[in-house]
Amino acid sequence: MSQYGFYFDMQRCVGCRVCQIACKGKNGLALEATLLKVRTFESGVYPNPGIYHIPTTCNHCANPPCVPVCPVQAIEKLPSGIVDIDPDRCIGCRACIASCPYTAIHFIEEQAIAKKCDFCRDLVEDGGNPACVDACMTRSLHWGEMGELAARHPNAVKDVHPLPPSGLTNPSKLMSTRRAVYMQPIVEKQV
Repeated sequence: MSQYGFYFDMQRCVGCRVCQIACKGKNGLALEATLLKVRTFESGVYPNPGIYHIPTTCNHCANPPCVPVCPVQAIEKLPSGIVDIDPDRCIGCRACIASCPYTAIHFIEEQAIAKKCDFCRDLVEDGGNPACVDACMTRSLHWGEMGELAARHPNAVKDVHPLPPSGLTNPSKLMSTRRAVYMQPIVEKQV
């Protein structure tokens, strides 16, 4: 089994949120719904302040806690490593939402089902890229097989404050960080 994942270069990201908009458009989501959210954090204190952005979405974890909690087996881990929700089987119980430490699964009121990033499975299976990757103007987002991403980015990390520790689920996301991540205090900025 392979494992697709994302690589995010924090040093290149300017927080423009075009990836978030592309995801919303691709998935036909209502104004208030989002499957990918760019979170912004301020760190440090004057005269050494910092800022960084992290696009947060489903990490298609190697050990996804959402799969075993679904009472109707609507969530499965595919051979590509993509974690997918079958909308025809989902009963909207929200057990998966409660199980995800990354808050990456969302309840879509209009459809009364849980929904999350599906890695733009239809595009990827047709040889394309996820919408967020194609939309990224600074080329901060990349995708691929996790082993290949790790080889191309040997200094990338999985653990970045304030995301939950990677040991919980083994998320399929690697990140190159910037100095601001290691400065204290860190406060999320609502944008």
